[in-house]
Amino acid sequence: MVAGKVIASVTSLILVVGVVIGAVVVVQKNGSSKSDENMTPHMKAVTQMCAPTDYKESCVKSLSSVNNTDPKELFKAAIMATAEAVKKSLNISDSIVVDATKEPRVKMAVDDCKDLMDFAVQELQASFSSVGDSEMHTMHDRVADLKNWFSAIISYQQSCLDGFDDPTKTEPNQSHPVKDQLSNGMLDASQLTSNVLAIVDGLANILEKFNLKFDIPGTNSGRRLLEEEEEYPSWVSGADRKLLAKVDNGAIKPNAVVAKDGSGQFKTIGAALAAYPKNFKGRYVIYVKAGIYDEYITLDKKTVNVFLYGDGPRKTIVTGAKSYAKGFGTMQTATFSAVGEGFMAKSMGFQNTAGAQGHQAVALRVQSDRSVFFNCRIDGYQDTLYYHAHRQFYRNCVISGTIDFIFGYGAAVIQNSLIILRRPMDNQFNTVTADGRAERHLATGLVIHNCRIVPEQKLVADRFKIPSYLGRPWKQYSRTIIMESTIGDVIKPEGWFPWSGNFALDTLYYAEYANRGPGAKLDRRVRWKGFRGAISKNEALQYTIDAFIQGSQWIKGSGVPMLAGLKA
Repeated sequence: MVAGKVIASVTSLILVVGVVIGAVVVVQKNGSSKSDENMTPHMKAVTQMCAPTDYKESCVKSLSSVNNTDPKELFKAAIMATAEAVKKSLNISDSIVVDATKEPRVKMAVDDCKDLMDFAVQELQASFSSVGDSEMHTMHDRVADLKNWFSAIISYQQSCLDGFDDPTKTEPNQSHPVKDQLSNGMLDASQLTSNVLAIVDGLANILEKFNLKFDIPGTNSGRRLLEEEEEYPSWVSGADRKLLAKVDNGAIKPNAVVAKDGSGQFKTIGAALAAYPKNFKGRYVIYVKAGIYDEYITLDKKTVNVFLYGDGPRKTIVTGAKSYAKGFGTMQTATFSAVGEGFMAKSMGFQNTAGAQGHQAVALRVQSDRSVFFNCRIDGYQDTLYYHAHRQFYRNCVISGTIDFIFGYGAAVIQNSLIILRRPMDNQFNTVTADGRAERHLATGLVIHNCRIVPEQKLVADRFKIPSYLGRPWKQYSRTIIMESTIGDVIKPEGWFPWSGNFALDTLYYAEYANRGPGAKLDRRVRWKGFRGAISKNEALQYTIDAFIQGSQWIKGSGVPMLAGLKA
């Protein structure tokens, strides 16, 4: 991606407000100034806006020159200041490229950082437009999207830095000269992003201080219990529901057909995506006939609303074998990367055959917001499924692997799926999940709902010799919830495993609800402060598809079933 064009558009957007380096106000921990009574109305408004943030001094500094007390204008200024800081971090990336050329993997990591920060700038643009189009007191219908965008921006920043880590080492926040330079250069951007996310999180309290009422809908749809499963998340439109049904009865006419034998319009998936029409409107449907497609696919940011379907997850397979051991960074190992918004896949297989010896080797990387996977198979060993950013839903899928094989920074729900632990190399262990939630305000995490967690046949005989766990905390506020699932005896009684010493054990959020099977017993689980154990039904409802990834309106339909609430 060429970052310059995006930066230019953002620069034109940022006409007045930037990162202000003047007038520093000393702020107490509670967000109030040491001299409230002497504050101007403007500075009082700034202090109120910055009250919920973790980096109050940065927040106040970025808003202190905004000559306005309107909360909407202050909020817009906070977003613009963040965009300017991200732009500066991109420039820093350019300045250290020369230092990275001696190490090919490091150069790849720097290139990934440039792309990720480019994504961040674009999504800051989207958030700025969203706030500009809304009245502050009616922002409730934009809060979910804003939290999603700002959470993704932090995910991009975090994954940029993580690209320099050595996965064969376990220390969190590993040091590397280039990583350290980037981290220092991104400090303003990361703090300001955290601040705007905190402002969104605390918007109701902020508006109360401004004597504005925050209009909240009268019903909480996230707490409804639905007995029937034939439901769709709100972003699956009526047209898409009919589309999914037509796939099953063969009545759909795709925009493009891929077939290795030449019976379609294209012989490769990459060629079909390259033919995606510019400025295409609507759902673009690609049918991939049975076959093993040995190719690396990236569905880019401009390629949106693509629906890819095959003849079955064991018949239509996209395969690759890139791995860390072969010199690739995590993002670059992915066989298939879905970036463009609104991606849907059905009856497809995605795999990485690098094996356990390959270390990090991603089969499927998903950055696509509001993406949906039905009846798919995702196979690998370490780092199989990378839920990189944004809201994602997986239903009736098979996911296999060994170490951290479901990992990422996004908000993902996996439902009614089979999760298979494979046999790792000798002296290795298995961890199903490794969530990368790095900030407490992030609207991210992983939910495994109504699934089965079992060993593959090769692991059955050694399941008591090779330790297997539900997950470990990759980042400080790692969040994983497993509910109403069957957990086999392959999982050790303690359930969860530390990343390194006491790292994140107090701040993580791990919870279980109404699970079954021999591996679901809680009497010998870990005793970490952050482990919630068996949570209540009301708490579990916060992590259903309706509440967690904003499926706020559910419409009955035919086709692929979805469980909107809890089973019991």
